[in-house]
Amino acid sequence: MARTSTRKSATRTTKSATGIAKMTRSARTGAFVVTRERVEAVMQAAEQAGLLRGKGGRIGGRVSPVLVRQAKQQTGIEADTDLIEFALATVALEDDFARAFKASRGKVDPELKLGF
Repeated sequence: MARTSTRKSATRTTKSATGIAKMTRSARTGAFVVTRERVEAVMQAAEQAGLLRGKGGRIGGRVSPVLVRQAKQQTGIEADTDLIEFALATVALEDDFARAFKASRGKVDPELKLGF
């Protein structure tokens, strides 16, 4: 499992229906923070979904070292392989809320009483 940072900060977290923390912001700076719990939750969900079996695939590419350094700093993940695996798992497990929300635009009954 990836090594993660143990830095502590006041954060506000929202959770999805699956219980995985979807967004965490530092209460002090407002910046997004990826907690150790978030990394563990994503990787556990990926394991349960069968996304981590048979690690025979290989990926390669050139990326900015600044991008890698910042991503490692934000997540506390030290190994490149673990960082790539976490990033791919995060994308693979995305709940597609934005697309569903956009598709529902204009579909609420105008007669619906909202109480205000």
